[in-house]
Amino acid sequence: MGTLRLGSRIALLLSLSLLTCVPRSRAQNSTDDVHIVPRTSPEGTKVPELSLPPQDDDPALRHLRPLRFDVDLVQVPVTVTDAKNRPVMGLKQHNFTVYEDEQRQDVQFFSDEDAPISVGLILDLSKSMSNKIVTEREAVEQFFNNANPQDDYFVVTFSDRPRLLANSTQSIEDIQQKLATVVPDGQTALLDAVYLAVAKMHKARHRRRALLIVSDGGDNHSRYGLKEIKSLVQEADVQVYAIGIFDSLLPFRSFEEFMGKRWLGEITDATGGRTISADSIGKVPEIAANISREMRNQYVLGYKPDKDAANGRWRKIRVHVNPPEGTTRVQAYYKKGYLAAKK
Repeated sequence: MGTLRLGSRIALLLSLSLLTCVPRSRAQNSTDDVHIVPRTSPEGTKVPELSLPPQDDDPALRHLRPLRFDVDLVQVPVTVTDAKNRPVMGLKQHNFTVYEDEQRQDVQFFSDEDAPISVGLILDLSKSMSNKIVTEREAVEQFFNNANPQDDYFVVTFSDRPRLLANSTQSIEDIQQKLATVVPDGQTALLDAVYLAVAKMHKARHRRRALLIVSDGGDNHSRYGLKEIKSLVQEADVQVYAIGIFDSLLPFRSFEEFMGKRWLGEITDATGGRTISADSIGKVPEIAANISREMRNQYVLGYKPDKDAANGRWRKIRVHVNPPEGTTRVQAYYKKGYLAAKK
């Protein structure tokens, strides 16, 4: 009995010592702050105002608010792929049918040209990326190699907090030089980084807008919740893509890392983009090149919504692809709706 009591006391002391060793930032975060339970209701709910840490080179971003867009012409970028995940090009306007709230729309604009787009890169620089930073830099290089020279870019990096690494006024060479000097460290504030990137996109030059996230896990340090960010990206009229570098060989992963693929997928799917998981770190640069090309191998459909649609409510979009006879089964990726401005 004495031995058992001594063992119990030792176990209790070990437990208390482990609790006192928890980093302060983690101890202050409840499970809600780790985004297991959303803090707001789904799409259409106003996201509360939040002050993120100041951005040295853009004071306007020190106090961020959700974006709203007054849309007269709804533009819907659509990516069409075949059974082997290859882009299907050569389709015409009559191959597409667009519905808003299940009402068929008259497509008044159609394009399949490689028009310039505004792109924001969101790059994970948390400590878990230490052994992947070289691959991340190579992915960025391959993404730029397959871009349109007329595109404009900015770069947001994140670890404990998001930072604006490069403005759209800087050249690709400047961006790559800055990435060459960064050292991964700290925790993962992915969701706050997406929020900052969406706010920065408010100043984008081009009508078509996209974000690319490169990360290896979930989130353990953001002040925003998952459903808040899903609602935000849907309202912002921006396509979000992600490259997930998930190390499936690790026997022990945190809850955030384990849920990382699901979180990224929920964010990207909500905007008509998608998450591509790299089953091998060596494939990441190739995936980045493919995503860069996919952003440009798209069809853009445009229609004017009914005047009664300007009611401040969420409007659902559905696109049906009618491929030519003899074409194999196709898959379409597109945004599922938008938040109409209230007039």
